[in-house]
Amino acid sequence: MKALFLTNEYPPNIYGGAGIHVEYLTKELAALMDVEVRCFGDQNIPAGNPQVKGYTADRAMFMATDSKLKSPLSALNQSIAFNATPTDAQLVHCHTWYTHFGGILAKLGYGIPLVITTHSLEPLRPWKREQIGLGYNISSWVEKTAMEMADALIAVSEGMKEDILRLFDVDEEKVKVIYNGIDVDEFRPVPGQAALAKYGINPELPYALFFGRVTRQKGIIHLVNAIKYLDESIQVVLCAGMPDTKEIGQEMEEKVQAIKATRANVIWINEWVGLEPKIELYSHAAVFCCPSIYEPFGIINLEAMACGTPVVGSAVGGIKEIIKHGETGFLVELEQQQESPFEAVDPEQFARDLADGINKIVLNPSLRESMSQASRKRTVDVFSWKSIAKETLALYESLVK
Repeated sequence: MKALFLTNEYPPNIYGGAGIHVEYLTKELAALMDVEVRCFGDQNIPAGNPQVKGYTADRAMFMATDSKLKSPLSALNQSIAFNATPTDAQLVHCHTWYTHFGGILAKLGYGIPLVITTHSLEPLRPWKREQIGLGYNISSWVEKTAMEMADALIAVSEGMKEDILRLFDVDEEKVKVIYNGIDVDEFRPVPGQAALAKYGINPELPYALFFGRVTRQKGIIHLVNAIKYLDESIQVVLCAGMPDTKEIGQEMEEKVQAIKATRANVIWINEWVGLEPKIELYSHAAVFCCPSIYEPFGIINLEAMACGTPVVGSAVGGIKEIIKHGETGFLVELEQQQESPFEAVDPEQFARDLADGINKIVLNPSLRESMSQASRKRTVDVFSWKSIAKETLALYESLVK
């Protein structure tokens, strides 16, 4: 059997959890079957398993395109390019809405089953109108059409499955929950501290860590607002870049500078952090914070936990299925505004609650140690990529038969 993966992100072009998911899943599946990856970019690995080919949009075509429409229209262009090259795969597996149109064309044009892994859902990301304007209508239409045409949908959490069934006209029997995973041999506690020295982090003081894009979805502004409620002894390390819009980038800049004016131990790493230093930063953090306001799964939490770091996370989406409240960290309740879902009903209380969870862990060394051990154990016991690949292969076999 051969599976054709269509994905926006693939190494070295990875900026989020979906890309990490595809990277590790294809690697494990390649030990069990043939895998071909078609992605956005200039990658080219014609031999071996998986085979990888990158595709780029026709830049000349989009020279005069409105900036907010360029991304969705380019995605459609690349999805057509995916299918211009014939395939001998028995099924097509899509990741993120950017490639869903490619999946639709492969299903119709090559007569193969369409599988979609849902890393997020457009109806639950209304703040994207701020990012791509009316292009959000395009992304939403593409996603809905593909979801309702798919032969199988993989939800990365039980919460995601509930959202799929609520928002789309799909048969529940077509939806299977297969968790995201983590390579526990790669993500594990390490002693090295070169990354701490590089970024000016004091190894003698505990620090709270954040990794993520500067976007409404990741809730980074809520965490910045929580810093003033943290104990003065706690350093805060924000690995946050790639703002979705100029507006949120400017807001982030202003809020970080304001808090730095009153507190010396806030470190903003506004650049891409490689894998080795990333693991070092996880390993030495006293706590990781995930203040997301929408998170279908939250693979970033697994990375932290695999490195023995407790997590304080908002009680949304898949995060509730990763963190064991009071055992591997704390879940913080978040009530969102109906008219502006990326905002908390009481943002100041949410900020206080995030800070409270961080303070409890950092200021209690015995609790921190027990949570550290429990976090590592949970990732090893529950979230192995090898078992996830086997579940995915079994789903493929049921469709091809």
